[in-house]
Amino acid sequence: MAKSALLKSSIAKKVAMALSGLFLMLFLAQHFFINMTSVFSSDTFNSISHYMGNNPLVQFVIQPILIVGVIFHFIMGFVLDFKNRSARPIAYAKNNGAANSSWASRNMIVTGSVVLAFIALHFYDFWFPEMVYKYVDVSPLNETRYFHEMTEKFESPVRTALYSISFLLLSLHLWHGFNSSFQSVGFNNKYSRSLHKLGYAFAIVVPFGFIFIALFHHFNH
Repeated sequence: MAKSALLKSSIAKKVAMALSGLFLMLFLAQHFFINMTSVFSSDTFNSISHYMGNNPLVQFVIQPILIVGVIFHFIMGFVLDFKNRSARPIAYAKNNGAANSSWASRNMIVTGSVVLAFIALHFYDFWFPEMVYKYVDVSPLNETRYFHEMTEKFESPVRTALYSISFLLLSLHLWHGFNSSFQSVGFNNKYSRSLHKLGYAFAIVVPFGFIFIALFHHFNH
């Protein structure tokens, strides 16, 4: 009975983590779309950013849910990784993980930790200054400031390189995570193969799209 309850608890944690990961991917896609507009039109980017930054629904409902989702996803990742390691009290004499799994699947905690560090930097760069601008300094509305604020961050080659490396690791994290999420929630039918392909496409297009945006603004600053 105890083993059954433990198994159910572990499955529930994996499902919860999978669902939170899929939710964060939706946010990532939306964020990518907004940032990509900056390549084509500073006015469009400013307009969308101003709307998102001053919409009460986004600011006081969606944004807090997003922050909780990020925290929950990464805490669950560390918890599950710890449980998996604890289930093997005696280390293997020789671990040939590459024979049965990809590097991305064996190092989700590593890529996830780097992505978490990047998110913290992203909050420091954009979210905290935005909160100070609007709610601490109570500065007047300026609908044209967003494009300049974003491109200014990519002036530094070091910051741009770190940004690009973080998204490379995010790509690896998504490569395994997307398909693992559907396995965790038990999604296995005739549409599974198409979803796997969609997951791999997402893991390539979105992270490398972010890298393209960073490099574009760095070299056109």
